[in-house]
Amino acid sequence: MNINWSQLLTWSDVINIIDVLVVWFVIYKLIMLLRGTKAVQLFRGIIVIIIIMAGSWYIGLSTVYWIMNQVINWGVIAMVIIFQPEIRRGLEHLGRGSIFAKNHSQKEAEEKMIQALDKAIQYMAKRRIGALISIQMETGLDDYIETGIPLDADVSGELLINIFIPNTPLHDGAVIIKNGKIAVAAAYLPLSQSNLIPKELGTRHRAAVGMSEVTDALTIVVSEETGEVSIMKDGELLRDMSQESYLRYFRTQLITSDEGPTPFFTSVTENISAFFKGKRGRH
Repeated sequence: MNINWSQLLTWSDVINIIDVLVVWFVIYKLIMLLRGTKAVQLFRGIIVIIIIMAGSWYIGLSTVYWIMNQVINWGVIAMVIIFQPEIRRGLEHLGRGSIFAKNHSQKEAEEKMIQALDKAIQYMAKRRIGALISIQMETGLDDYIETGIPLDADVSGELLINIFIPNTPLHDGAVIIKNGKIAVAAAYLPLSQSNLIPKELGTRHRAAVGMSEVTDALTIVVSEETGEVSIMKDGELLRDMSQESYLRYFRTQLITSDEGPTPFFTSVTENISAFFKGKRGRH
């Protein structure tokens, strides 16, 4: 049975669909940016205030409702002041177009970072130097970055190796890479309390699992005891990875894809296109 989209959808319906998709996309991006940061607690507090406000209105507690309403109204101004640095960074990213697309030079930088990671991993694995490296993806890692020692340095194999050399000031803790830069060293990551982690795995692996439980970061572990290379992401622990396998994984996860829109958006585009073709055919 052929579906006549021109009969099912009006121009107003199309505008409403686009409106919903744009709002959904913005909310999704906002959630991804806020996960793993202190702003999450703030928004939980806002939700609690809204619930209290709605409850007081329903019950008839006018004074409580007025107070909560004032908190919401003035809270918007307070949020702009408190999160001024984050808002500025977000607008800068929007101005560069980095939220929607990455250019060729960024892909080259991603490949350069992978080569630096490979150089450091190979050196440390062969000499059984323990290492813990976490790479920020979509989820913000600001809460964990605050626990480390700021570096804001380009990612290089030599620097990573020097950071994790035993008995040096920065070797105890994690390196966090953000936006292609080594943001901090000696950072503290959350330790997982899961009983499913094999007993032979140490604190670094437990920290990698803990990071995976609360963020979407890609975390690399080099074992001090065996030199084994492991990667943790999205609740999946990949152990004893060869150079070929982890490089392939890095390129899948860290290099910008040249593919077009996702199947979901492709389908929507095709349907809208069919709708307009149907309209033209009727004239």
